[in-house]
Amino acid sequence: MIVLGGTWSFYPEAYQIWFIKRIFDALEDFGAGVDRTGDVWAALESASQLHPANNTPQVALHGAELQRTYNQVVQSIYADEMRRSRELGERLAEQERSPVDEYATWEELEAAHARNEDAPCRCVGLVVETRPDHLSEAEVIRIRRLGCTKVQIGFQSLSDAVLKVNKRGHDVAATRRAVKLLRRAGFKIHAHWMPNLLGATPETDLEDYQRLFGEPDFRPDELKIYPCSLIESAELMRFYQRGDWKPYTHNQLLELLIGVFQLTPEYCRLTRVIRDIPGTDIVVGNKTTNFRQLVENALAARGERSADIRAREVRFRSVDAGALALDELWYESSIGREVFLQFIAEDRGIAGFLRLALPEIQAPSFIEELQGSAIIREVHVYGQSLEIGENAPGKAQHSGLGLRLIERAVEIAAAQGYGDLAVISAIGTRGYYRKRGFDDGKLYQHRKL
Repeated sequence: MIVLGGTWSFYPEAYQIWFIKRIFDALEDFGAGVDRTGDVWAALESASQLHPANNTPQVALHGAELQRTYNQVVQSIYADEMRRSRELGERLAEQERSPVDEYATWEELEAAHARNEDAPCRCVGLVVETRPDHLSEAEVIRIRRLGCTKVQIGFQSLSDAVLKVNKRGHDVAATRRAVKLLRRAGFKIHAHWMPNLLGATPETDLEDYQRLFGEPDFRPDELKIYPCSLIESAELMRFYQRGDWKPYTHNQLLELLIGVFQLTPEYCRLTRVIRDIPGTDIVVGNKTTNFRQLVENALAARGERSADIRAREVRFRSVDAGALALDELWYESSIGREVFLQFIAEDRGIAGFLRLALPEIQAPSFIEELQGSAIIREVHVYGQSLEIGENAPGKAQHSGLGLRLIERAVEIAAAQGYGDLAVISAIGTRGYYRKRGFDDGKLYQHRKL
């Protein structure tokens, strides 16, 4: 489950809890074949601005003549909805609530979690999106308590000058702090990076990308590459009209992305190249939606290919688990060392992997139960999806690769002097890890070494 867009950490805690609880409610209903659409739709129509019948603002933003920011406009449109949400906590804690009352308690969410552990429709990963400057120790713990396992986070640039001129609102130091907090808590880190921002050039963008993986403070697990495109509501319109910013040409962008792909290490997955913005909304900038394909074709013409995970997934290929080799890639991080374990074919096609964090054992952790623990941050096996307990010859899933990866992680952690191996498990995978020797902790599951 992925909660996309916006700054998750900006929302009030009660709203966060309610939103995630409703996701788990939906999974429970879907798995049981229950349809509550009618009840929810009726409640929205009677009480919420968010129902289409009650939601008719027509507001146009023109970046060249901007008087208010996008967020200020949205807040003015939905002032009633926001006021209603703030008032809920004062009166709904002990009362019966409508499906659209945006309030829930931690106890209610934890009960929804418990029901989902062995439900027919389980959450095997939960992702929210936020900004580096909105992450603190308390916020990271809250995100984990919600059941999250991955955080999408906007780096945008690793240049303070570029961040400042684009009015990003934080510096690179904030990104360093955020990544360190997330990694220490075991989260998967899914970064966003934007070339062609105001103040950047193809040459400085390539240098920026080199820092992204060259410096231990960053090194994300997954990455979305979003070249800047101009839309009419953006303040960037002013700079474009003055001639202070212009989009890269097709060939400039292609050569930049070829260089970017060549620099991407095997432990990272490039999940998206080019943002999904309708071409009709783009004033100037790239409108080619299959740019990844163009880059991969250009690499192939040079006898190369991307080393990132997505380019190497086995997908529907037949896999002989016995013929796969276990490869280990060790690298430094801001909290210690990381090991990327991967089962690969002869052509380095990837059938499964595990991310193992080895924090400095004596370094203090802001999460008490992780003190002195190695951490499994992700286990993933590729190939065609199969039902729980099902097996199929030649398919990577349910062929024992996950167990073999875990056991190798146990060996490495023990050899490195750790007495405990923790895993940042999703709600729907708790049972899987219990069967593999892990016991429940407060926020993580643990296996004594």
